[in-house]
Amino acid sequence: MSALRLYNTLGELGLIAGSSGNVSTRTSRGMLITPSGGAPGGVGQAGMAKVTLDGTSLNKATPSSEWEMHAAIYRAFPAAGCVVHTHADACTALACLNEELPPFHYMVVQFGGANVRCAPYVTFGTPELAREAVTALQGRSVCLLANHGMIVYAHDADRALSRAVLLESLCRQYLLARSAGTPRLLSDREIAAAVERFKSYGPRTERIKS
Repeated sequence: MSALRLYNTLGELGLIAGSSGNVSTRTSRGMLITPSGGAPGGVGQAGMAKVTLDGTSLNKATPSSEWEMHAAIYRAFPAAGCVVHTHADACTALACLNEELPPFHYMVVQFGGANVRCAPYVTFGTPELAREAVTALQGRSVCLLANHGMIVYAHDADRALSRAVLLESLCRQYLLARSAGTPRLLSDREIAAAVERFKSYGPRTERIKS
């Protein structure tokens, strides 16, 4: 799946509304990223911005204001081949509470650990936000961004889409559970058992990819 197709799919699924989200894929010279002010369905392949990881433009398109966050993730995590940032409703609602997604469901471990961290609020499009996101992503493939949204990285676009959809679903389920009572959180032993079980879950080629 191309970055542009992923961007449009996220829009179709309602995970990106208007210009409130961006997508990139790693390239040999840096990354291909959606343009500043773009929106799903309104950007053609020629409108995608080509930029190095230090911000040097390689074509005429202006990269997303969050290009530094994408670039920082590519620098920090060699396994990252695609990055998705959205303001998806449930992720953003939980991020606006400045709370992590705790181990209320065993699927949380699919992101690399027992929780999904929430990076502290920093002004969008800044190097400071990029640094906070990288910190929150240590040992994880996703994180929330306080009073902002979420960010996901994966080996490829298909896996990035899957993770973005799963994160939004889990955040929604957690908020629903919270609205009805106090969710029971899984113990360290239960989390360890889930991690072990996932080692033999799904096709082998999917298990060995980040």
